Amino acid sequence: MQAIVYTRYGSADVLELKEVEQPVPKEGEVLVKVQAASVNAYDWHFMTGSPLLVRVSGSGLRRPKDSRLGVELAGQVEAVGSAITQFHIGDEVFGRGAGAFAEYACAREDRIALKPGNLSFEAAAAVPIAALTALGALRDSGQIQPRQRVLIYGASGGVGTFAIQLAKVFGADVTAVCSTKHLDLSHSLGADKVIDYTREDVTKGRQRYDLILGVNGYHSIVAYRRILHPTGVYVMVGAANARVLRASLQVMLLGRPLSRKGKQRIMLHSANPTQKDLALLNELLEAGKLVPAVERTFPLRETDEAMRYLEKGHPGGKVVISV
Repeated sequence: MQAIVYTRYGSADVLELKEVEQPVPKEGEVLVKVQAASVNAYDWHFMTGSPLLVRVSGSGLRRPKDSRLGVELAGQVEAVGSAITQFHIGDEVFGRGAGAFAEYACAREDRIALKPGNLSFEAAAAVPIAALTALGALRDSGQIQPRQRVLIYGASGGVGTFAIQLAKVFGADVTAVCSTKHLDLSHSLGADKVIDYTREDVTKGRQRYDLILGVNGYHSIVAYRRILHPTGVYVMVGAANARVLRASLQVMLLGRPLSRKGKQRIMLHSANPTQKDLALLNELLEAGKLVPAVERTFPLRETDEAMRYLEKGHPGGKVVISV
């Protein structure tokens, strides 16, 4: 089969399309014939081996231990390992699987779900990581409630586009912050108010918010606390570059002490998605309450170009690989 592989860390130049051996599903896994996969900052971190924490945590210090890349996928079940009860050959599924930038990839049974019938494979592949992250950040970390004022900073990316829609599903009043070129996108996804960050600094305004979701944390804790309700919650998601990594470390080190000082809560979201969460997303997608925003699609042979496009920054929604 054909797959994207890399044997050293670096830019998108390290990615190669090669013939490799087709994976065999282990116990509790299914083999998926991949129809589409999605590009994430997560993949960029593993491709570049940056920050160093990625290498230390198990990907390999000098070179990648696993030459495969890609996590989000959508496709058809080609084969099943032992002890599989939920899926059968031919089922159309979406979810997370190792080495998704390939014609075939294995996925654990508890990390996939049946694909919504009203979605294309490309749209379904855009969902798993981004939507699950948005769901967990709002519902679990943020404990979102109906009628709350919610600010989503970085609303036009993969997580942000799903966060707008999910916040509306939860009954919140949503203010989205994004760049000029994505104002219409944020409006179309249901935001009650959209702010262009190139023209207005929301952290210097008078409005206070019950919940602030900082997707990639563009401002300091101090700036966000200034517009946070006295009993509000600030949740940070992501660590896409050096500046944002510093902001993440700031939240990790200072979030808990600052939260103890008053009634505000400040935290870095730690994802722990479940298959039940993926099933919930399936329901929302089939009901039309959640719509994946796909900005651009690349063929498998141009995965390196897809990664370069992601590196340029600020795509409006997800970047998808069509296999």
